[in-house]
Amino acid sequence: MHIFDIFSIIGTIAFAMSGAFVAMEEEYDILGVLVLGLVTAFGGGIIRNVLIGVPVTTLWTQGDLIILANLSVLVAFVLPLKWIQHWKKTEALFDAIGLSAFAIQGALYATNMKHPLSAVVVAAVLTGIGGGIIRDLLAGRKPLVLRDEIYAVWAMVAGIAVGLGMAKNNWELIFLFVVVVIFRMLSVLYKWKLPRRSLKENHPHSQFLDS
Repeated sequence: MHIFDIFSIIGTIAFAMSGAFVAMEEEYDILGVLVLGLVTAFGGGIIRNVLIGVPVTTLWTQGDLIILANLSVLVAFVLPLKWIQHWKKTEALFDAIGLSAFAIQGALYATNMKHPLSAVVVAAVLTGIGGGIIRDLLAGRKPLVLRDEIYAVWAMVAGIAVGLGMAKNNWELIFLFVVVVIFRMLSVLYKWKLPRRSLKENHPHSQFLDS
């Protein structure tokens, strides 16, 4: 099995279950849980394919991953409540695993198509965060990836590392995967945030002062 396939499997499981748990938090029925899980798992890849020139219909060639995503959602749906509550405590870890796996997978996809560095980074970011954005929008939430701790930046880092050839062989890619997961978790633990500015007066998140 190619390392590309391994990252696809890891990302699919992590994001499918993430989408399923968000849907259950919003009290969606089984169909809604299934839809949100699948959208989270494949949404980023579909957006990436559109932008780098891959036919969207290639999704249907990923039959094994679609089955895996469906099984992951169903497992999430029938898990005992105590297990789900325990998972919620480690939600950020699963999300970090999905982010890292899909960002690297997207970067490899674009690199194999001989795209320039800019396209590789875009592919990494969209594959890593696209599904999460769609998930949050469908769940009626503000996209977590654009407002909370540093998130998309780590997908960019993965894309740059792959695009510049800093991670080529399997062990280097696995090392990059672990590094991205660790830094994503550190950003959660220490609440690292990018500068932001609110247009509301005296807003606590404003990083700049008007003169």
